[in-house]
Amino acid sequence: MIPLRDQNPSGRVPFVTYTLIGLNVIVFAWQMLQMNTSPDQVFALALIPADVTSGIQAVDFVHMFASMFMHGGIAHILGNMLYLWIFGDNVEDAMGHGRYLLFYLAGGIFAAAAHILTDPNSTIPTVGASGAIAAVLGAYMVLYPRSRVLTLLVLGFFVRLSYIPAIIVLGLWGILQLFQGLLALGGPTGMGGIAFWAHIGGFAFGLLLARVLGKPRNYYDIITS
Repeated sequence: MIPLRDQNPSGRVPFVTYTLIGLNVIVFAWQMLQMNTSPDQVFALALIPADVTSGIQAVDFVHMFASMFMHGGIAHILGNMLYLWIFGDNVEDAMGHGRYLLFYLAGGIFAAAAHILTDPNSTIPTVGASGAIAAVLGAYMVLYPRSRVLTLLVLGFFVRLSYIPAIIVLGLWGILQLFQGLLALGGPTGMGGIAFWAHIGGFAFGLLLARVLGKPRNYYDIITS
């Protein structure tokens, strides 16, 4: 189930979301260039849970922040940016530009902390905006549960485009992350796998803070108010 776009027009230009997408793309381009010449410089900025749990230092917060803008491959960044493009504008609209930016960054830090807590001895470099974007998804589900999302459904040879309520699309995504996270406890994470608990932590962060920081503004509210 792959979301393609939503039917939820934003009330303001989401320049923070656009900027975040641009920064992720720029950092990924830098990664690709550095991997050919100085790969150690790339891995030096990634988050490594074991480094944090062995004695937290100021540089660990730099790694938490930097790793939010790094990705493990083309598919990784394309998937993340697709989700941020679809759902970020409306969450930014509901929270306002400044609060949305702080929410996004705090969501990424919270997601990183969840990953560290569930895999404290991992020495695998962990990168990706997935945790911060998961926070955006959690907030969107709370703020716009009835928003219709154009979704590509693929079940074997069955392929169909269908509009599905956001609460179903994102709710199923969250349940899948939790299921996979429980299965992955003690298994490989980071670049060697998927940091499911970062996704879960970010998603929970968004669920909890959505109503505190944002007020939904869309045509559903206008119709039903």
